Amino acid sequence: MAIRVVIADDQEMVRTGFRMILESQPDIEVVADVVDGEAALAAVAEHRPDVLLLDIRMPKLDGLEVTRRLSATRGTSGTTGTSGNDTPRIVIVTTFDLDEYVHAALHGGASGFLLKDASPAMLVEAVRAAAVGDSLVSPAITVRLLREMAPRTPAAQAARRPVEPLTDREREVVRCLARGLTNAEIAGELFVSLSTVKTHLANVQAKLDARNRVEIAAWAWESGLAAATA
Repeated sequence: MAIRVVIADDQEMVRTGFRMILESQPDIEVVADVVDGEAALAAVAEHRPDVLLLDIRMPKLDGLEVTRRLSATRGTSGTTGTSGNDTPRIVIVTTFDLDEYVHAALHGGASGFLLKDASPAMLVEAVRAAAVGDSLVSPAITVRLLREMAPRTPAAQAARRPVEPLTDREREVVRCLARGLTNAEIAGELFVSLSTVKTHLANVQAKLDARNRVEIAAWAWESGLAAATA
């Protein structure tokens, strides 16, 4: 079954370019492209896409508000439309490489964050990753943004404590994740199977009540777990 995508961006050239890139792939179908945040919400309600590509600065409702509203309907255990949930995974694609935007988008529930100068291959990869509940962030900003997302106050760190302690192996997996490694790279580095990595990440996600792997990586920086090996 093809991955169903809605594109929301106020620039026609961007929408056209993204549509051409994505529709060149046999497993991706662009079901709509729209010009503002209100139209994005309407398109999601009408088409039930698996992935929403979303600009930040748009008329009527900006991308951060759209992300907040849609994520509020998903809950922490929601899945993509292909798995029976009507709320799409969200990938922010923007010109603005600003830490406050990245922070707000990812903590608001977005599954990925790309800059508009990312390669076509990375755009396709981000859509595919989001569709299966994974996350992708432009490599140019990954480590920097996660460091900057770490709160500076003990109270903020305390609020992010897991409901159960992480095992030693889970902590190793999270450290690798915070360095930007993919599941396959984590498996190779720790000499475990890919399914084992996925199991550990699922357990960590439940313990942290995190929406996705990006929030897990953010927690690693918040808690100081990642900084110990950075």
